[in-house]
Amino acid sequence: MQAETGRLTVGGSDGQRDRPMIGPSFEAVLAAAVDGDELAFGVLWRDLQPGLLRYLNALAPGAGEDLASETWVRVVARLGRFSGDERAFRAWVFTVARHRAVDRWRRGARRRDELVPMDALVDLPAPDDPAGAALDAIATRAAVVLIATLPPDQAEVVLLRVVAGLEVAEVAAITGKRPGHVRVLAHRALRRLAARLGAPTRVKGAV
Repeated sequence: MQAETGRLTVGGSDGQRDRPMIGPSFEAVLAAAVDGDELAFGVLWRDLQPGLLRYLNALAPGAGEDLASETWVRVVARLGRFSGDERAFRAWVFTVARHRAVDRWRRGARRRDELVPMDALVDLPAPDDPAGAALDAIATRAAVVLIATLPPDQAEVVLLRVVAGLEVAEVAAITGKRPGHVRVLAHRALRRLAARLGAPTRVKGAV
C-alpha cells in the first residue's frame, strides 16, 4: 500500500515547522490496518514511531523502546475502536504512550530518575509566545536530551508540542491541564531553551 504524504504544521513565532503526515490517504490506511493489512499498519508505525520514541526516551530514559512496544500493543488491540481523523489518531497514540509511562512510574522504578514525575502547577494566564528560534534548534535527538533537563511539566509540554506536533488543546487533554496553562509552560520552557541555545528571546505568535 502506498500512502500520499502530506505535511503537519507546528506553529512557531517567525515561521512554521513542517513534519510528514500520511495525509488524504489516512482514512484508507487506517481501515486497511484495522482489517489486518500489515503494510498499512507499517505506514502508521513509520509515521509515529520516531517521535514516540523521542517522547518516551525523554520521559523514561532507557525505557523508551519497551514503552513504545507496550504502546503499540495497546494501539493494535484497540485500533478497531478508534474513530477520528489523523490529528486525533496522533493525539490518541501519544495519550496511550503517556499512560504506559505513568503506569511504569507508579509501579515503582528501581532508579529514582527513571521517569520524569508529572507535577502540576497553578494555572496562569498565557503570555506571548516563546522563542521561535528555539523551535528550530530542538529538532535533533541531542536536543531532546536537553529538553529532558527542563522542569518535568515543561519538558512534557514541549515534547508533545514540538516532537509529537500536537496542538495546545490536544496537549491539554493528554496532560490534564488547561490550554492556558499549557501555553504558560511552553512559554517558560522555550524561553529557557532559547537562553541555553543562545537564541533571541523576543517572540510573537502563539505556542
